[in-house]
Amino acid sequence: MRNLTDLIKNWLHGSRDSEAKCFRENQECEGAFDHIDRGICRVPMDKIVGSVGRYHDFDSQFKLKEHMPADRLVSIKRAMQQGRALPPVKLYQIKDEYYVLDGNHRIAAAKSFGHSDIRAKIVEFIPSSNTLENIVYRERRQFMDQTGLGHAIELTEVGQFPHLMAQVKKHKQFMETAEKPGITLDDAAEDWYRTIYCPLTEIIRKGRLLSFFEGRTLDDLYAYISYHQWEKGRNRKYGIGIDTLIPRSMEAFREKMAKMKKEEYPEMLRGITAFIMIAAEAKRESRIVDRLFALPEVREVHSVHGSIDILVKIELTRDLLTSDAEVIGQFVQEKIRQVPGVQSTQTLIPGQSRIKTA
Repeated sequence: MRNLTDLIKNWLHGSRDSEAKCFRENQECEGAFDHIDRGICRVPMDKIVGSVGRYHDFDSQFKLKEHMPADRLVSIKRAMQQGRALPPVKLYQIKDEYYVLDGNHRIAAAKSFGHSDIRAKIVEFIPSSNTLENIVYRERRQFMDQTGLGHAIELTEVGQFPHLMAQVKKHKQFMETAEKPGITLDDAAEDWYRTIYCPLTEIIRKGRLLSFFEGRTLDDLYAYISYHQWEKGRNRKYGIGIDTLIPRSMEAFREKMAKMKKEEYPEMLRGITAFIMIAAEAKRESRIVDRLFALPEVREVHSVHGSIDILVKIELTRDLLTSDAEVIGQFVQEKIRQVPGVQSTQTLIPGQSRIKTA
């Protein structure tokens, strides 16, 4: 009997999953009752996940259920194929999901033709439950509404969007004084996004810093670095040398980036020079020298007399988060100590260097 019960439960659960999502259920779950008219815009088809009143009639891919008559769907498909203009569908939005109020068959037809988006009139319902996700979402919506930006900015921490808003307002003040008196907040926000936000996120991306922060976004790193660089101005824990890449002034950074093409943006990398002293097996020094000299990171190799046999100069690069010792240690272990005949190594990292030019 227990096995039969489990089968029935699984069948019912599977049937429910195959339906379009129910707006009312999600509305109750999110406490989303306050609403805002967002007007008409194009909505990605893959974000339309359910229906307000007809979720039983369509599956999760918005295919008409077998028990439903197909006449209306067929006529709408024919109209689309003939290129006839159809009115925008009406959708309810909760966060990043959309539910059909009017136009279920138009959505089904558009999805069947593989359309990527559809013209829709949107009413957004704002979630009120105080989960972390919802609080961040409300902050994001407020930021987008105030700035008019249509670009997706995904932060995962509460309280970060107000810092971005402060940057936009500060940039507006700068532009009013130095460039465009009377500029609107929307136009200043668009300029901030294009000339400050995008260049810095591109530098962060090129530096591969995101791999160090599981569960965080590129936008999170922008918020963190820009806040500590341009607002706090204090010593940071994310690495030495960032001031050479990112000036302490946001507007100085903007000016610097304006002189560069995207492919010229600097990488968040720092050079490291080190010297490796090697004790080698007798009669194998020559082969070891050849093997080491072939490594691209090796700049000089010297066979010497004394307590060590070979002296190697290496030049490595690291991002602004990894330590010199970690990068050098990994190179020595994986590249130098694996060469046959190397018995032991000792690493010297210069504290101060002065080099004469020819």
